[in-house]
This record gives sequence, C-alpha cells and structure tokens, in this order.
Amino acid sequence: MNRLINLDRYPLDRLDSDAGQQLLRQCMDDLERKGMFTLKGFLRREAIDEILPDMLHKIEHESFTHAREHNVYFDDQVDGLAVDHPALARLNTVNHTLCGDQIAEPLRRVYEWSGLAGFLACVMQKPKLYPMADPLACANVMGYYEGEGLNWHFDRSEFTTTLLLQAPRQGGEFQYRQELRSDEDPNYEAVGRLLRGDDHQVSTLRLGAGDLNVFRGKNTAHRVTPPVGDVARVITVFTYYETPGRMFSDEENLGFYGRTNV
Repeated sequence: MNRLINLDRYPLDRLDSDAGQQLLRQCMDDLERKGMFTLKGFLRREAIDEILPDMLHKIEHESFTHAREHNVYFDDQVDGLAVDHPALARLNTVNHTLCGDQIAEPLRRVYEWSGLAGFLACVMQKPKLYPMADPLACANVMGYYEGEGLNWHFDRSEFTTTLLLQAPRQGGEFQYRQELRSDEDPNYEAVGRLLRGDDHQVSTLRLGAGDLNVFRGKNTAHRVTPPVGDVARVITVFTYYETPGRMFSDEENLGFYGRTNV
C-alpha cells in the first residue's frame, strides 16, 4: 500500500505509534474546528500517473452524464416553506460519473484497504466503518469539464471522503459555508441569503492532485465551482457506512448512474 499512499508521511498502518497518534489528534482537532481535514499529497504522484490516463479515457467515453436541476436540499418539498422561498431556489449540477466497477484497480485497493477505513473510524470516533457493498455506488470517479460543477447543497450522509486526482488550472474550487444550519435550526433565511450570493462567510478550499479530504457537510452548505480551461477536475468519492452490506436501491442507482446492478 505504501506504493500508492504516502504512509511515510501519513502512518495509517501504524496508528498506535507516536506519529500515528499525532496524526489522529491533528485530524480530530481539524474536524472539530473546521468540519473537515485534508491530507495533502496522500496519494503518491506515481500512483496518480498510473491511474489518471485510464480514468480520463473512461470519463470521456464511458461515463454517465449526471445533469440535474435541484435545490440545496435535493428535495422538492420542504415542510413549512413556500415553493418560491429563496431557500428553495433552483440550481444546476452537471458531472460525468464512473461507477465502482469502472474505476482503476489501484483506487479500489485504496478504498477497500482496512487501514483507511480503520483510520477514518478512529477520527470519526466510530466503532468501525465498512466499504459499501454496492458495486456501482461504493466508489465513484467524477469528472467536471469547463462550465460544469456541483452546485450548493447539504449532504445527507454524516461525512464525505474524497481523493482528488486532477485539479483544473482555474476554478474547480471547493466552497463552503460552515454550520449554516443546525439540527435544531434550519435557518432558512440564511440559506436564502447564501443562494443570493449575500453571505460573506463563505470559505474556499483549493485542493491539489493526491489530496484526501474528509468533510462533514450535513449542516454546512457547499459546492464545487466550474473549472475554467481545458483541464477537467477529476475526483474520487469513497463511501463508507457503520454497518456492512449497504446497497443503493435500483431507483437511486438509476438516478445517479443510469443503470442498476441487475
């Protein structure tokens, strides 16, 4: 695994060591303060050079184009909100998705490695995390060409794990508004201001190729801005659950990937 992941810098295989414990403390502290942590250069450059050409070819020729109009909640009806409320403004998202059965073998090895799931479980203070059993949804590679992006939204899952394979020359930035809402307060008026571009607390994170990012997006609104130029943004999304055997429904797989497991 050290050929793919920089375990010299990030000792996920030695979490009980002094260096491993220091890494855990730093990630837990970042997660608490920022709602995320980033491991720069987590995936080695040599691994990216091995993986990326195949992924770029498949994105161009085999990917599913996922284009949808949505609101920040991915839910057309929100109790207590009129359909014309600013918090329900319509947004557009476009990306090109490869499913778990299409991604490069080295990426699957990283995703399925127990050391990564164990590390994430420790940071998230979970008893255990498991790779998803669904062969389509378990791990995806997504490409964004010029003018395409992932628009403002809240996540439904507790956390998201991404690994950037290629950054565009310009644009393609991760923007977020930390703790815009809470479990007790949906803060609809503030959501509306954000969507109007009237929120001055939006932060921007520009990731580099090989960077691993773990992000809590359930109450933090976030988006990825469109790339500018002829270099696509290419990112891997790893999905883990606290229980084994998790699958998407046929309806979910059709919506996200245009096909089912049957």
